Amino acid sequence: MANFATLKLDDKEVTLPVITGSEGEKGIDIGKLRAETGHITFDDGFGNTGSCTSNITYIDGEVGILRYRGYPIEQLAEKSNSVETSYLVTHGELPTSEQRSRFSHLLTQHAPLREGMLRFIQSFPRDAHPMAVLSASINALGAYYPHLASNNHQRDLEHFDEAAAIAISKVRTIAAHSYRVNNGLPFNYPRPNLGYCENFLHLMFSEPYNEYVPTPEVASALNLFLLLHADHEQNCSTSTVRMVASAGANLFASVSAGVNALWGPLHGGANMAVLEMLKNIHDDGDDGTRFIAAAKSGKGDRLMGFGHRVYRNYDPRAKIIKTSFYKALASLNIKDDPLLNIAMKLEEVALSDEYFISRKLYPNVDFYSGLIMRALGIPLNMFTVMFAIGRMPGWVAQWHEVAQNPKLKIYRPRQIYTGATQRNYVPINMR
Repeated sequence: MANFATLKLDDKEVTLPVITGSEGEKGIDIGKLRAETGHITFDDGFGNTGSCTSNITYIDGEVGILRYRGYPIEQLAEKSNSVETSYLVTHGELPTSEQRSRFSHLLTQHAPLREGMLRFIQSFPRDAHPMAVLSASINALGAYYPHLASNNHQRDLEHFDEAAAIAISKVRTIAAHSYRVNNGLPFNYPRPNLGYCENFLHLMFSEPYNEYVPTPEVASALNLFLLLHADHEQNCSTSTVRMVASAGANLFASVSAGVNALWGPLHGGANMAVLEMLKNIHDDGDDGTRFIAAAKSGKGDRLMGFGHRVYRNYDPRAKIIKTSFYKALASLNIKDDPLLNIAMKLEEVALSDEYFISRKLYPNVDFYSGLIMRALGIPLNMFTVMFAIGRMPGWVAQWHEVAQNPKLKIYRPRQIYTGATQRNYVPINMR
């Protein structure tokens, strides 16, 4: 098979190398195209553009494959946990017992926030969106840890383990504190004897003289949610992290930019959209029957939480999280929530109706994760924050991959200009 492609442009032929990835993915290297021809390629939205090579995550959407560092997501979900998987994603290998113990210790050590950061979070209006608080607070960490945020990749990499642990640990503390401020509640302080997920739920929901103790099924559901969202290749927020990192920006500045990208409703709002859809169905006095009929006719609203832009088959994460969701519901003794009842009807139809099966409109991970968040008592405006907590290890890993590249060049996409051609300035009295 040829290891190059030939582009014919007017009377000129240009030879372009073909790059083959470790899983057989192929790409045409156009790095010298502009220099040799004066032309660039045009790919609106970058849907056919490989912006980098990466060793972190492999996705095959046609058959429903997701692997972190080569490990199938199904194996990690069954045998690992979110903390160990965070180490795998950020460091490239599964940790030894000693490495895992040290990483867990770093997460515990860096869970608390300094008093100045607590005052900073309290200074936001009570109705401030928690994603705004999260982004600003993560960026502010660079001021508290200047030796980890030098904007000099060589120096920043010397302290990568500490910086990674701070980002992954404090993101949950900041998130929980923003929730407490938003609801006029006092802060809780991390408990060193609790695991990562249990500590987050404690920070969120414990009250004086009434400590929140999750059931094992609830802790497991949250753990699985975080594990399944740890990374997902070059989506909008991940590409944003890499873009900012390519300028030499430090870890905290780069992942803060990722939070902002995730905040966009077209990216991180999918699980929120599921709950909003269910609420609208319920408010219309429908049990889902009319909504499904309208969706099939093409005249209804969009069916949120079904199908996926990347996966043309069943989202592998949805298969995994579905079982955990039902176990969490049972442990919480939730049997008659009207929105969950509608969701279950939509799920039943989507998995049995030929209309949905033929179009591969299966429930995706956002469908189940939104339902899990609701069952756990997470308010709607915190859903995207939960996504950010889960995605933090991936953002950290992507920053690291950019920062350690000795041939790093700042990312600089081109454009096709379609504006006005040259025109002369017109004085204001003649306009």
